[in-house]
Amino acid sequence: MLIVSGGIAAYKALDLIRRLDERQIGVQCILTAAGSKFVTPLSLSALSGKKVYTDLFSLTDEQEMGHIRLSREANLIVVAPATANLIAKAANGIGDDLASTVLLATDKPVLFVPSMNARMWQHPATQRNLAQLGQDGAQFLPPNDGDLACGEIGTGRMAETGQILERVESLVSHKEGMLGSVTALVTSGPTYEPIDPVRYIGNHSSGKQGHAIAQALVQYGAKVTLVTGPTHEPDPPGATIVRITTAKEMMEACLNCLPVDVAVCAAAVGDWRIETAAEKKIKRGGNAKTFDLVENADILKHISAENQNRPELVVGFAAETENVIENATNKRAAKGCDWIIANDVSNGTKVFGGIDNKVHLIDHSGAEEWPQISKVAVADRLAKKIVSQLKSNKRL
Repeated sequence: MLIVSGGIAAYKALDLIRRLDERQIGVQCILTAAGSKFVTPLSLSALSGKKVYTDLFSLTDEQEMGHIRLSREANLIVVAPATANLIAKAANGIGDDLASTVLLATDKPVLFVPSMNARMWQHPATQRNLAQLGQDGAQFLPPNDGDLACGEIGTGRMAETGQILERVESLVSHKEGMLGSVTALVTSGPTYEPIDPVRYIGNHSSGKQGHAIAQALVQYGAKVTLVTGPTHEPDPPGATIVRITTAKEMMEACLNCLPVDVAVCAAAVGDWRIETAAEKKIKRGGNAKTFDLVENADILKHISAENQNRPELVVGFAAETENVIENATNKRAAKGCDWIIANDVSNGTKVFGGIDNKVHLIDHSGAEEWPQISKVAVADRLAKKIVSQLKSNKRL
């Protein structure tokens, strides 16, 4: 069941229906009143080959309790685009039109594919509604960054058709939920090491990749704790969030999470901190300042070396600017983790803060090159590798 609501991204639903049909996945459509301002029932019907439903109070449909029947007949309900309005209705149990009533009456999995203005996406009300839906068991395919129809730039572009297809195929083939008995720890974002009350040193990191990994593991059924440094990324619905600032705080939070089955250390943890941070703001005086640095504890190495509490699978990240595979291979050996996800973050790659990533997965047998894909797609691919590995370990 594809619910098409009122956003400019509704035109993408037409291509989605065609691509699903190519994969022999039948589609039944519900079009909201606002959605009909962007696409027509005729176009959806022509591509799906089926009647398009629009009216909660249709005399012929409701003689057979149509909204109940529609909510139960599909294997999966996809809301694409999912507007802030429809997300709010679903989160708060409002059923005032056919689409929201079907969402309220269904007992099937629901996948929301949001599309909206960046500030609408970041608004506390929207994030609160997403969190509520996550607690209720809904799934999400987060929006991408880029140019928006309103002329602004930011997070809010509906996921591309290929991303939606991959998630739908995974859901209808019952691959989702395979990690239902698995606990996972994910670290994300940067750490900030204070110089004084107003200054810090830290690493570049938007948190996009780590947050996407946490969301992917939630979607596959795992019980996820996300330990995150300062970031503007929205909380992944369904994950338990622990916020930290410094590397020391991240280490403590991670140790408090153990034992877990899987640990994915994607955070850009500061390797050093100021030995003695100033208690008051350091005033500018014309003289060069020098600071003594001391190494922070190595979180990835510590988790990998745990005895009784070592996760069954420990995954690290290596952000390199040269000799990517060689340096990452050496890092894997030094840290003692099972896998390293290596990527090139040198000038011009636009990995920091961008929506795409090109990585290599390095394990005991060598390096596996992945194509340049979105960070969301990297996360989904990694989640699938984790499922496969735990299966081979007889953990699933």
